[in-house]
Amino acid sequence: MRLRVLPLFALAAVLAGCGSQGVVGPNPVTVIGTLPKPQAIPKGDPTRGKALFIANGCGACHTYKPAGSTGTIGPNLDNLAADAQKANQGTLASYTATSIQNPGAYVVPGFPNGVMPTFSKLTPQQVGDLVAFLTQSH
Repeated sequence: MRLRVLPLFALAAVLAGCGSQGVVGPNPVTVIGTLPKPQAIPKGDPTRGKALFIANGCGACHTYKPAGSTGTIGPNLDNLAADAQKANQGTLASYTATSIQNPGAYVVPGFPNGVMPTFSKLTPQQVGDLVAFLTQSH
């Protein structure tokens, strides 16, 4: 009987020490170094953006009325402003640029992560053109 109780006392002693440091917050008190600044998005041309949208096959996966596309693999881009608001990651233009350059940064609920390719081959100006096209009616 004595041997069975000994492990319970040991466990109780270990657990009694847990939490003695108080509650720890998830945020650091001091940031060492600098935080990366988001890349500025050049002012874009919606006409060039539409041509890029078509040339890159975006309409195969996304519905977007101004492009006449009806894809259903990715989010409906006619709802882009609402999706950006739900994501709460900055302005509509910033959210749109990030979604093009880093599609996994925020994935609209109901859609799988990792399906949309990164368009790293696009220049900042081309991203700006796509952003101008995709945000023109919002």
